[in-house]
Amino acid sequence: MNDRVLIFDTTLRDGEQALPASLTIKEKLQIALALERLGVDIIEAGFPVSSPGDFKSVQEIARQIKNATVCGLSRAMAKDIDACGEALKVAEHFRIHTFIATSDIHVNTKLRKSQDEVLDMAVAAVKHARRYTDDVEFSCEDAGRSNIDYLCRMVESAITAGATTVNIPDTVGYTIPTEFGSIIQTLFNRVPNIDKAIISVHCHNDLGLAVANSLTAVQHGARQIECTINGLGERAGNCSLEEVAMILQTRQGLLGFETGIISSEISRTSKLVSQLCNMPVQANKAIVGANAFSHSSGIHQDGVLKGQNTYEIMTPESVGINKNNLNLTSRSGRHVIKHRMQELGYKVEDYDLESLYTNFLQLADKKGQVFDYDLEALVFFDQQKHQQAHYALEYLHANSGKNIIPSATVKIQIGNEQKTATAIGNGPVDAAYNAIIEATGIHGLDIVDFKLDSKGEGADALAQVSVVVEYNGRRFNGIGLATDIVESGVKALIYVLNNTHMADQIDQHKQQQKIVGI
Repeated sequence: MNDRVLIFDTTLRDGEQALPASLTIKEKLQIALALERLGVDIIEAGFPVSSPGDFKSVQEIARQIKNATVCGLSRAMAKDIDACGEALKVAEHFRIHTFIATSDIHVNTKLRKSQDEVLDMAVAAVKHARRYTDDVEFSCEDAGRSNIDYLCRMVESAITAGATTVNIPDTVGYTIPTEFGSIIQTLFNRVPNIDKAIISVHCHNDLGLAVANSLTAVQHGARQIECTINGLGERAGNCSLEEVAMILQTRQGLLGFETGIISSEISRTSKLVSQLCNMPVQANKAIVGANAFSHSSGIHQDGVLKGQNTYEIMTPESVGINKNNLNLTSRSGRHVIKHRMQELGYKVEDYDLESLYTNFLQLADKKGQVFDYDLEALVFFDQQKHQQAHYALEYLHANSGKNIIPSATVKIQIGNEQKTATAIGNGPVDAAYNAIIEATGIHGLDIVDFKLDSKGEGADALAQVSVVVEYNGRRFNGIGLATDIVESGVKALIYVLNNTHMADQIDQHKQQQKIVGI
């Protein structure tokens, strides 16, 4: 049996639908390009029928991704499949992923159909999808709680209908490894045509067993794992990509499997997804947490100094974490910045050197020292600035203190014109926000969440503000970075305004979309 395990990433579908605010098209594309660099085999880009915005994002990702298969999700319904086919047809190679529930509780309670009716719907969906592509995946939703006889029948029928990949999801994270492994083993023993398709698994982490269940399934014959960066996903999340990839790499001698994942890209991809999705990674998270390669115990520290493998089973460098926190100053030249970016794993086409260097000098003048994490943050936020330019902060002045009414003045570039406004508030950030609303004339913004994080170490660390804003019944996420907290908060709101502007543009063309939303 083939020892290559395919990595199917669903960060942009299952992961994105669990976020407090939807990602923009450009943010999704940015993540998709990072996943392609990471070596992901299949990128599930979204659910095209769900909204015009999702349709456009899937279409744009399909147009630009070249080295991975782009996939769209659909229910076992013709209109869903047609939306996938239309959105994905610009891709060099694409997959349609259709699904229907197979457990008794879903069939009887949710679908309210007989098992035969559900099976007929599944077969019809697979056949319809084959009109668009010969790469069709079929999923048995809630397979972990499905009757095994019916599950075997469904898998056999889907493969006969033309499914080239059949997914066995533990949709609610209910099974334990021995149980889930037995399901996969039974399918291989009882489904006569199972050799005609790749068996995939999609495990959720409700009991903390998503990774364990996925690996057990691979040991019993599955050859595709569906997962997400940082384990994002519904409820407790999905199987974590970075964990299964590094388990298979680190324990290859025992397990005997390999993937196409370029492990040195893991840390950078994790940070990007965390930033864009406004989902911080817990410090003790395996592989990508801040403490994953830290040692506090004196015994551990002594051991690592004597031999790194005494307490580290993999190196930080293997997942793209550079231990060299070389500080840079305003005296550093462009060639030094370029060299550091290369050491951090960035290619010259990943960033604008002139823009990065200008921002670096400004930051170096403020902080004195600039570190690796600062450079990466500057690249990230520079990309956002160039991608979303309808609103831009030109000037900010805020006053606050004891016995002083907080006030702020802002100058905002709005398209081809500039607007200036002054306002007061409960604090300098609130005053600045009120001034922005006055300058832009955009009312009805509801700040749902406001978070302040330190990016780096010490009193001169960069301040990152993350906000979630509700506007016209939808939620938007914004992030800002600066040495000043007020400026960081203002940049986060400007980020949101650019996202709402793009959303309004999409809505204006909604009537031109030839898809039906759900």
